Amino acid sequence: MLTINVAVLLVVIVCFRLRRRTEARSRFDERMTVVIVLALGVLLAPTPVGQGIMDVLGQLASGVTQASR
Repeated sequence: MLTINVAVLLVVIVCFRLRRRTEARSRFDERMTVVIVLALGVLLAPTPVGQGIMDVLGQLASGVTQASR
């Protein structure tokens, strides 16, 4: 249960960070956003929500691959 709460907090942080203007971001700020997004991915991956997202993305990728053939 704690993992979901930390993941929700990271989602909120990522949303606030991505709302800022691109010109106002420094390299450090961009790197920090990437680190936060990676941490969010690590927290979501083992959960049922993460597995569902992975299944949807897998189906989308296979659909794109089949459409390009």
